[in-house]
Amino acid sequence: METELKEPNQITQQGILSRSDQDIPSHTYPIQQVQIESPDVREDVQDWALIVLTILSSVFLFSLDNTIVADVQSPIVERLGEVGKLSWLGVAFGFSGSATIIAWGKLFGIFSAKFLYLSSVVMFEVGSAVCGAAQTMNAMIVGRAVAGLGGAGMYLGCLTLLSITSSVRQRPQYMALTGISKCQLNTTKEAAQADKLNSMGSWDYFWDLWSVAHLPKIDIQPGVGRSTSTSASERPFPQSTFSACPVVTPQTATSFRQKLLQIDYLGMTLNVGAFTALIMATNFGGNIFSWESGREIALWVVGGVVLLLFVLQQAFSVGTTETERVFPADFLRMPLMWPLFCLMCCAATCVFVPTYYIPLHFQFVRGDSPLKAAVGLLPFVFPMVFCGLANGAAMKKLGYYMPWYLVGGVLTALGGGLMTTVNENTSTSHIYGYSALIGIGAGMYIQTGFSVAQAKVASSRASDAASFIALAQSIGITLALAISGAVFQNQALNELQTLIPQYPRETLRGAILGPSSGLLKQLPDAVRTEALHSIVKSMSHTYYLVVVAGCMAAVGSLFMKRERIFIKAATMG
Repeated sequence: METELKEPNQITQQGILSRSDQDIPSHTYPIQQVQIESPDVREDVQDWALIVLTILSSVFLFSLDNTIVADVQSPIVERLGEVGKLSWLGVAFGFSGSATIIAWGKLFGIFSAKFLYLSSVVMFEVGSAVCGAAQTMNAMIVGRAVAGLGGAGMYLGCLTLLSITSSVRQRPQYMALTGISKCQLNTTKEAAQADKLNSMGSWDYFWDLWSVAHLPKIDIQPGVGRSTSTSASERPFPQSTFSACPVVTPQTATSFRQKLLQIDYLGMTLNVGAFTALIMATNFGGNIFSWESGREIALWVVGGVVLLLFVLQQAFSVGTTETERVFPADFLRMPLMWPLFCLMCCAATCVFVPTYYIPLHFQFVRGDSPLKAAVGLLPFVFPMVFCGLANGAAMKKLGYYMPWYLVGGVLTALGGGLMTTVNENTSTSHIYGYSALIGIGAGMYIQTGFSVAQAKVASSRASDAASFIALAQSIGITLALAISGAVFQNQALNELQTLIPQYPRETLRGAILGPSSGLLKQLPDAVRTEALHSIVKSMSHTYYLVVVAGCMAAVGSLFMKRERIFIKAATMG
């Protein structure tokens, strides 16, 4: 089957959408729609490249803070203590973004994109500053949560800006670039921050602020789609940035008070509450609280009840309307959106489990520094970047998306299965080969969902589609880190407690953070060898998540149409 999507006509500015399978629900949203001219060929290539680079910088910084904790766990614990709260540093950043990503998507459809983007950057930098100045683990966790909240806005802002300023045909390539921005950080993050915890949030502030300051203010007249900007003589340097990167202010005829009334405050509150309780339950279970404890059970009960209330509130539009509810529930009536959502969760799992545990393996087994251990990620990162670019280029030319999920899922499952066999005696070359398989597979579909979802909805719903898939990505990251952390820590602690029962559990917990812990060095050689084997074996078990995610991706692809998304620009006139 072939789906043909035509771009907005450059003369009439009236979008033409022709679908053979009618994926868009009959329910329409009476919000003032905006169409923006997005040519396939740009005359200002160099200027446009600068625009894209500055926008992508926010994705780089968001991803930098998302995974930096993986390589600086030991220094943080040595400085702040409270090792039992360590896993919260990664989870707090993830769940604050996951709980608010759909809210950001709704806000980008109501308010000025430039204002929201700038606000999210400031919020991100405030959280980074709190982390840099933190003197306690609780302060560090709060800073991470604030940074995650702002980072989610930056990430969705990047996706929205690139969607607005590109055609549907170009979009897979730009979505692939966001994936590259997220991957490249793995090769540089430790050099920038691993030994300089106090400098978190310093250099990145000025870079992001510069990029935001040069975004233009473009007002789109409702129903017309014609942009108005300042003349060339009125634009500050660089002029090309203002002319090439429009930032949409939707609903220009709507007052600010009316826009505030469109926000689904109750839905946002319930969404945040459900995510918080459920992520706490997943993260604390077996780590801080026993699975049978009253507090752990209470977290699951509260999370489940609040989630049910959120579902009911969204289903019956309590305190809001169908068009203004925070969750784009109408997407659930589109069969393709279900596998796109689930498979994005799978892709995020396949990326972030190796990102966290490959460097940790090399720190334990080879005694590598955080920077040197990160070099071990290169065989994982480079194939993923290459395949992400190949996916974007091929999607633009061929339009098929289902095969990428099928082949990518098989490869990630295979690579994850091989990683479960890794122990302290496995050669480095084997680990590189196994991780490369995961990287190749994950790169084939890590960003595909964004371009496919946006191609399947009306252009006025592009930000909703981006937030919908970004929610899946955030959920995948958060659950992958929470579950893998629980598996690794609980299994390693149980085995170490059996091996060396004379040490308290809190002391053993510090031993699994890395070789900087003095406990392993104090043990006799034979016992130390067994302890290292237990830790590495527990670490390898986290890759069962990758196996499951890869298998789900491969099986889920079978429920997708064997269709081709074919984009053909409308003829002029």
